Amino acid sequence: MTVYIDPPTWPGHGRLWSHLVSDVSYAELHAFAASIGCPRRAFERDHYDVPAHRYADAVAGGALEVSSREVVRLLTAAGLRRRKGGGAPGRER
Repeated sequence: MTVYIDPPTWPGHGRLWSHLVSDVSYAELHAFAASIGCPRRAFERDHYDVPAHRYADAVAGGALEVSSREVVRLLTAAGLRRRKGGGAPGRER
């Protein structure tokens, strides 16, 4: 199981956030997120939003640290990218 996380640089709700993604399937992503205690409500379209204070938990659990640009590249290459605004959904794998 390989999942990826970008640095917590995305502001929202008074915090900084990371994006946790899989390059294989949403099932893999959901399983990993559950294993580190990330609630399902943190899933948004094609990634989990992870608050900065939980970043180390994700890395300790096995998430590989990558850039934000790499997160998008991985999702797109895997066909799992789901854009905001009603774009074509990625395929479920």
